[in-house]
Amino acid sequence: MPKPRIADDVGRESVLRALAIQEDREIVATAVRYLLQVLAEGAPGNSVEVRVPPFGAVQCIEGPGHTRGTPPNVVETDALTWLEIATGGLEWATALAEGRIAASGSRADLAAHLPLRWQFDDGGE
Repeated sequence: MPKPRIADDVGRESVLRALAIQEDREIVATAVRYLLQVLAEGAPGNSVEVRVPPFGAVQCIEGPGHTRGTPPNVVETDALTWLEIATGGLEWATALAEGRIAASGSRADLAAHLPLRWQFDDGGE
């Protein structure tokens, strides 16, 4: 059974609140999950697993997938780093160089997919 989709208005509000008030675990969790959802919807596939423990993980990016065990392409980071790179507050390359992201596998570079388009109304940004 698929995870329930976070409504865009709820997700956007959570992201804005999480960026402003990072101490509220529930808001941060919703924001992280929403941005993971946006990534998976914008880059569908199952060749890369993006993990933001303990809040969530998604598979994304077209290419060869996996069915069991640890996937060959994994990206893992903490919630604050994910919020920053997903919204454009931090560049992928900088976070990677600073050791804030663990990325393994030939497809585990998300730079082309970030920042995410998460704050939009009727096609505008």
